[in-house]
Amino acid sequence: MTDLLWDDVKCFFDPDLVGSLPDVRVPEASVEDWQAVLDLVAEEGWKCQYSEGEMVFPVPLAEAVLSRPADAECPDLRVWLTDDVLAIFRFHAEDEVDFDVDLRELQGQDRLDVFCGFLRAIGRRLGKPVLMDPEGDSGHSVLGFDVEADRVVLLADPQVR
Repeated sequence: MTDLLWDDVKCFFDPDLVGSLPDVRVPEASVEDWQAVLDLVAEEGWKCQYSEGEMVFPVPLAEAVLSRPADAECPDLRVWLTDDVLAIFRFHAEDEVDFDVDLRELQGQDRLDVFCGFLRAIGRRLGKPVLMDPEGDSGHSVLGFDVEADRVVLLADPQVR
């Protein structure tokens, strides 16, 4: 299922124009939403690795990760959507599920479809929008999962880039 066409959105995936690590987020989240994402990763069988600094551990419950002391090193969860497409979740705050993807790994229609499928899976599981903002430009989403449309849609005009 193709949500977006590569030729229509490739400007939003150009690392030279928008930075290589866009911010992908689910605003107005909760600990339960984080746990639902962790459950989804396990259910889908995506290869993943949870780490705190250089130490690798089994994936804990979201509540345990998010209740770590404020001065503790921020843990991350690496999720491989395919062998060469990686999403890195950062547990900065319980009220926003956030992760990074490397645009250099998302070139072409096939990889765009993988990425859109990932956004769709998260959005459907949480019943919430999943938004992609250019690197360092939070709040100016260019595309995202629209709950009512049940698909990934453009949120900005590619011609403006």
